[in-house]
Amino acid sequence: MVYPNFGAASGTQLESVIGALLTIVLIVAVLMLIVSAIIWAVASSHGNPAAAAKGRVGVLVAVGAAVLAGGGVAWMNWLIHLGQQL
Repeated sequence: MVYPNFGAASGTQLESVIGALLTIVLIVAVLMLIVSAIIWAVASSHGNPAAAAKGRVGVLVAVGAAVLAGGGVAWMNWLIHLGQQL
């Protein structure tokens, strides 16, 4: 039979990899928030409702992504702490 090798990737490696990925997601979400807010403001001031709506959706998506990535860090830390207790 074939059994998984649970010792191949230690918890510290997993923490650093997932932490780095979530950091990249947070950086991209903040950049997307800035760009979408600028588009929303410029489109609203020039009277373009279609572009303003797209900018508003971009802001909401960026905020949602930042919240999920931030919550993902807490969830990942909780899961790793739980896994070390098993």
